[in-house]
Amino acid sequence: MRFRGYKPPKELRALFIVHYAPLLLIILIGPLTPICKFWYHYDLWEIPLPMLPTIIVGLLIFLGGAIFFMKWEMFWDRTYKGQLVTDGFFKYIRHPHYSSLLIIGLGLALFFYSIAALAIALIAFPIMAWSVIDEEKRLLKQYGKEYEEYMKKVKWRLIPGIF
Repeated sequence: MRFRGYKPPKELRALFIVHYAPLLLIILIGPLTPICKFWYHYDLWEIPLPMLPTIIVGLLIFLGGAIFFMKWEMFWDRTYKGQLVTDGFFKYIRHPHYSSLLIIGLGLALFFYSIAALAIALIAFPIMAWSVIDEEKRLLKQYGKEYEEYMKKVKWRLIPGIF
């Protein structure tokens, strides 16, 4: 598994699966809600909010998350050479990649108007938080005092003002 010259260490490969699994489940399950309504007249999975505004808000959140992800990806590709990166998005949150995945997942769940997809998106938050905490232990070992200072400077891991 290689992405633009970066091959994650073996101990992190399972985490990559954990990070992307909720997003893939949302993409697979989300469209079932309108399919069930159309074919079976079964709307149990629908979000109990007005449909059109929810879908529009979901689309806007998804687009914002996708732009954030693409900008992060371009920045990371241009900047990372094995060193600790502390500028760009990393000035505000310590894990912008994971934040972008959570934003994309939430936006898709709302866009699909699916309570099941929304549940998966919400469950993804504590899963991502757990793996971020675990990853930070590895980053502390790898970068030592430099990462410790960075953690003091940038307080938020995923969501500014919350976590």
